[in-house]
Amino acid sequence: MQFSGGMRRKLRLAGDQKSACYPHSLQFYLQPPSENISLIEFESLAIDRLKLLKTVENLGVSYVKGTEQYQSKLENEIRRLKFSFRISDEEKNFREQEIIASSPSLSGVKYEQESVYKIPFADALDLFRGRKVYLEGGFAYVPLKDIVAIVLNEFRAKLSKALALTARSLPAVQSDERLQPLLSHLSHSYTGQDYSTQRNTGKISLDQIDSLSAKSFPPCMRQLHKALRENHHLRHGGRMQYGLFLKGIGLTLEQALQFWKQEFIRGKMDPDKFDKGYSYNIRHSFGKEGKRTDYTPFSCLKIILTNPPGQGDYHGCPFRHSDPELLKQKLQSYKISPGGISQILDLVKGTHYQVACQKYFEMTHNVDDCGFSLNHPNQFFLESQRLLTGGKDIKKESIHPETPQPKPSVQKPKDASSALASLNSSLDMDLEGLEEYFST
Repeated sequence: MQFSGGMRRKLRLAGDQKSACYPHSLQFYLQPPSENISLIEFESLAIDRLKLLKTVENLGVSYVKGTEQYQSKLENEIRRLKFSFRISDEEKNFREQEIIASSPSLSGVKYEQESVYKIPFADALDLFRGRKVYLEGGFAYVPLKDIVAIVLNEFRAKLSKALALTARSLPAVQSDERLQPLLSHLSHSYTGQDYSTQRNTGKISLDQIDSLSAKSFPPCMRQLHKALRENHHLRHGGRMQYGLFLKGIGLTLEQALQFWKQEFIRGKMDPDKFDKGYSYNIRHSFGKEGKRTDYTPFSCLKIILTNPPGQGDYHGCPFRHSDPELLKQKLQSYKISPGGISQILDLVKGTHYQVACQKYFEMTHNVDDCGFSLNHPNQFFLESQRLLTGGKDIKKESIHPETPQPKPSVQKPKDASSALASLNSSLDMDLEGLEEYFST
């Protein structure tokens, strides 16, 4: 693909040629585009694709593998595939005995209700190696239940080829000074809402925190708050996770300093010791000390995948890091019904921790479907407040790059600077259309 620095007239493929190369709206780009586009358009298209991938990721949280909803969706999508031609009922019945004898997946099912596809032999090598498919005349007769193996094999081959081509093209991309700033920026330009800037800053008083923790805190923050109130102290991992969460829900720096100091002093800590040893870290997390980095609250993935808690720690994700029996006791103390606890524990057993937390949200808020994919503890809080208050006080905020690490300053091309600002300001666009596309 050719890149130009300005908004010159773009060369476009003719309609028929473009449709032939890219017949579908979602592409793996087996044949890379060769048009001339500007750097601005390149970044715009890249961000659009990141938005799409983010939506796919969110749907992956909603459609848990092995559930009835997942299986139903998978079967519907497979039936839509134009990967091969389904044979007629006459041809299927003519070869009934051979197909049933060669296809273990048809054991115990009604053959007349099963679709069978006729595809080239070379596309069914995995099934052939396992002697799980009927072959005739250079074609394989594959039942619908086995099509997944065919699609997986095809995807694996395409991915392997694409990775090899990418590896060969990397040196040219890395040496292009025009692309490096854009690619560095894209790596964390859209990973979801980071809750670093809150319009409700200062609207939450310290007196409200105890009641909010019981009503609107996710379990990870609820257990940290409980441990802090009981022990009057949290270790560094807990202070970081809980402190940034409180910052995200609206506590100001002054409120945070007062909150932590009051609690630590109850644990018989000397006020001077707190001022010298802890207040600096709190100011640092608000971007008032050191490199002046405005740190953002931790996302679910960060809590689940990094810094697991040790003995005496209370941070982490209860669904990921708690013993099942201990988790059961916690859920019982939260007044979750026995049936609800069983559902949550089954999700945890299947390593679906975010979905388990989502199920907890639905049960504690008495809703059948929460209507969102949970990715962040602060999202849990905002959605809870929206339900409890009717959406009057708590509103979704603008989307910013999600990273608790210092945000690098990227030198962007001069001609793209204005576009970057406008693109970043529009990253909070509603994704419901895309989600509806995948969910129907």
